[in-house]
Amino acid sequence: MHDSSDSEKPLNGYVIYPTYRILDEEVNGRKVKKSVVYLFGKLENGESFLAIKEYKAYFYISTKDYQKHEEKLNKTLKNYNATIEKTDYKDFSDENVSKIFAELPADVAKLRKTLEEEYSITCYEADIRFYQRFLIDHDIKGSLELCGKYKKGNYVDRIYEDPTIKSSDWKPTVNDLKVLSIDIETDMKARHIYCISLYAPDYKKVIIVGLDKDLGKPLHNALTVGSEKELLEKFQELVWKIDPDIITGWNLIDFDLKILKEKFEEHKIPFALGRIDWPCKLELNSEFMRDSSADFPGRMVLDGIVLLKTSFIKLENYKLDTAAEEFVGKKKIIGEENKGENIEKYYKHDQQKLVDYNLEDSEFVYEIIHKTSSMQLTLLRSLITGMTLDRVKASVASLDSLFLRYARKSKIVLSSNKFGEKDEPGKGGFVMKSKPGLYDNVIVCDFKSLYPSIIRTFNIDPYSYVAVSDRPKHISKEKYVTTANGAVFKNQEGVLPKIIADVWHQRDEAKKRKDTPETIYAIKIIMNSFYGVLGNPACRFFNPEISNAITYTGQEIIQLTTKKVQELGYDVIYGDTDSIFVVSGADSVEETRKIGKKIQKYVNDFYDEYIKKEYHRDNIMELQFEKLFKVFLMPTVRGSEEGAKKRYAGILVDENDKEELKFTGMEFVRGDWTDVAKKFQEELFIRVFHKKEVTEYVKKFVKDLKEGKYDDMLIYKKSISKNLDEYTKTTPPHVKAARMLDKLTSNIIQYVMTVEGPEPVEKLKHKPDYDHYVEKQIKPIADTILSVYDKSFDDILKNSTQSSLFGY
Repeated sequence: MHDSSDSEKPLNGYVIYPTYRILDEEVNGRKVKKSVVYLFGKLENGESFLAIKEYKAYFYISTKDYQKHEEKLNKTLKNYNATIEKTDYKDFSDENVSKIFAELPADVAKLRKTLEEEYSITCYEADIRFYQRFLIDHDIKGSLELCGKYKKGNYVDRIYEDPTIKSSDWKPTVNDLKVLSIDIETDMKARHIYCISLYAPDYKKVIIVGLDKDLGKPLHNALTVGSEKELLEKFQELVWKIDPDIITGWNLIDFDLKILKEKFEEHKIPFALGRIDWPCKLELNSEFMRDSSADFPGRMVLDGIVLLKTSFIKLENYKLDTAAEEFVGKKKIIGEENKGENIEKYYKHDQQKLVDYNLEDSEFVYEIIHKTSSMQLTLLRSLITGMTLDRVKASVASLDSLFLRYARKSKIVLSSNKFGEKDEPGKGGFVMKSKPGLYDNVIVCDFKSLYPSIIRTFNIDPYSYVAVSDRPKHISKEKYVTTANGAVFKNQEGVLPKIIADVWHQRDEAKKRKDTPETIYAIKIIMNSFYGVLGNPACRFFNPEISNAITYTGQEIIQLTTKKVQELGYDVIYGDTDSIFVVSGADSVEETRKIGKKIQKYVNDFYDEYIKKEYHRDNIMELQFEKLFKVFLMPTVRGSEEGAKKRYAGILVDENDKEELKFTGMEFVRGDWTDVAKKFQEELFIRVFHKKEVTEYVKKFVKDLKEGKYDDMLIYKKSISKNLDEYTKTTPPHVKAARMLDKLTSNIIQYVMTVEGPEPVEKLKHKPDYDHYVEKQIKPIADTILSVYDKSFDDILKNSTQSSLFGY
């Protein structure tokens, strides 16, 4: 290592991988342990860095508790080489707290146990990860500013020892980080690795184990090695040379890295692929609901499938072929059919084709995560919440990360996390009974971010919450806010409303700057997750009264809004969590728009006055005239005359008068209904909405179905949420089909209902059961809309002359 000449220039950086180590140091002739934070990341100049900073672990206790047990406590602390100091920080009850510094991070948990069990002392913030505590104290949410001397490292460009570290507003994009996509190909039993591909924008190569007959033959985009051991050593060398911030792939951890780790161990090569010579670790999870994880010191490992799912990108299945066709517009060189045999054939007889296939897989993954913006969205969520890239979907931890930062600025400490038990179910959003029927010119008005705006309007906040035992007999409206469920909050600016206001401001600024839709979406995801987090027993603020304060108030707001709109003389036919559906009674789309804007203004003016008068606060809630349906169907619940909930369809008209058929909660948008059902529903509804006769269409569709014309559209797709042997009480059709397969390659099971029962598409032997599809898929859809006209599917099939809907 050597010192750099321009070492004092401050640079912005982004923390990819924070961790810590306990080091031994000699002080006055004796060995002393010290805790050191290691921050690995990428600088704005494109170089990788490691910043090393000494730091002390700590937590808080009430100053009153300390004074009460001072003598005994001092002895306990001395045993742990811990110290205590008074602070001007306070807990939620406005009591002063003192800060206990532990010698080592691991001592915090030990001290907490001793203080709670032996002294019944409440410990504050004793559950926070050591490196996270450091980032919070320095207000680092991903980006930082580094200044100081540095050295060149073996696996990292710069090593800063004891630099000056500050928070930074630098907003790196995914292009500022180096992403490496990798893929391995093996024999059919995964006993031998044939080749490994590495793809980055400035590097694309495949390392392949050559056969004796092929050694010396040049292969395009390939490096040929003589053995599997050489392959692994070359791969390790290239990873260090390319120095990626992020390693990605498809099913990367459960397949590629699992095999690589086994092979590294088999050949006695240290499984070290990080930015320091520490071993890489894997945590494999066989459960569908939990993702496996990889710990590569100094780098992030992000599976492409998980990135898409975390970014709410839905696919029919998450096979690479499906994603590549959807987002890259290409199919893989080797398809799923006989894949293993083809890979072995090409390895033995056409290595160039295998190289091309292997490299293409890596390139596809790289292109998919960039074209879907899933990597950029993940990075943005990280920068907003301060979570590492692999933990952005952890909504409880994300709120925790933000709340701790805001509380620290206000000199407030939080209780340590204790898992609560959900002793009562959380109240859901209000869903009004609908009035079924077919309507013209329907207005949809919804509240912009209703739950976040309720939190801000009514100051629903863990810090401002007043426990039942602390509530005064006479609650002053000037000093307190009482929500719809009776929860009481101080009338002040709380911590959570402040967080939401700031995140909201970021969203508004992003819209003004015309930032990418991903940026705006990332902010929306975070803001809307806060309600659910408060109702989660894993949250340190878990309190059903606080989370129910949001939903009960939401219900009250929708019901009051419905009343105000009815006072204007309009019929509200449906109300959902944050929206109302209003029949305008207008004769034209233009007149309907005017009524929508009139309702919007009337309701917003009402709430501005009402909130000020009743709660002595400013109203943040805002109703928006959102949509206009030219024709709108509110169906009944199957088998009854009661209106359905969260199910409707209609012809949506945009501001340019462009029409679109829209389904919500109907079979057309549900993944577990077949394509034949969706095709029938779309065509039937278009006909009815445009007042075209449907009798002959329905009869012909059923006839064609029974004649096999739609056989390619009869596939059911249903996901398995647990292991097959756990389905014991009942065996659903998709589980029966799954059990016929030799091996599960996906949790999405595709099957056809045959005359012999459900069969997976991979092992289809019998004829489809056409009567099943008519009865279970076609008939329910037809009856949904025909019931509005007092007709039924059976009426039409009877060939009755009275089956006409529109009298012609």
